Amino acid sequence: MAEHVLTGTHGPLTVREWPHDHARYMALVVHGYGEHIGRYEELAGVLVAHGAAVLGPDHAGHGKSAGERVLIEDFEDVVTDVHAVADLARDAHPGVPVVMIGHSMGGLIAARFAQRYGTELAALVLSGPVIGAWELPGALLALDEIPDTPISPASLSRDPEVGAAYRADPLVWHGPMKRPTVEAFARTLETVSRGGDVGPLPLLWLHGDDDRLVPLAGSRVGVERIRGRTYIERIYAGARHEVFNETNKAAVLADVTGFLDGVLTP
Repeated sequence: MAEHVLTGTHGPLTVREWPHDHARYMALVVHGYGEHIGRYEELAGVLVAHGAAVLGPDHAGHGKSAGERVLIEDFEDVVTDVHAVADLARDAHPGVPVVMIGHSMGGLIAARFAQRYGTELAALVLSGPVIGAWELPGALLALDEIPDTPISPASLSRDPEVGAAYRADPLVWHGPMKRPTVEAFARTLETVSRGGDVGPLPLLWLHGDDDRLVPLAGSRVGVERIRGRTYIERIYAGARHEVFNETNKAAVLADVTGFLDGVLTP
């Protein structure tokens, strides 16, 4: 594993790389709200074993990157930052196809990336994506003060060790959401809803049917708007928000590598 520091739109951006000397594809992993790319070690390991070089940034205000914690005033800037990571990946492995995997808030960023730069991608994977009819921003913005109710670790996975590690992780944000970030979420949900479908870009949607953070029905509204001609969905019974960290994660990861095989095999 290696770390790079790029110049982001809001200061230095830390990028983690899980290298592969003879990569047959590049996987860009886009993490969710309040967390960091280091939580995707297991996913990265599976992808490297599958033939990928894997890269992912800590977004501005997250993990080891610069910026006020969890403050995102414009998701378009975050998409621009992720595009700089894509450029880094392509410079390291010219001519190798690039796939993007976005989880939760990272699904929102990845969907917007696909609308802006979709011709640069070979495939898109969205896990529990914040797109479509997500009701939380409207509910929070209606309040005079956003309550200090951090994400419940139990909502992430049926595996209690996942919640315990999340709770103990010093790079995870455990405080309240910030109003400018919530406003940016609301704006970008609208932008993606109006931004058109992804056309020929193959899309795999993964979601737990017991996801209480980003409910399945709301995301379905968004997925139906952006899905293009090649589309697969996998809904996991009983799974919570983080399907890559769920008790059935072996099946989830096999679904991802199987989808990528179908896309990348001539």
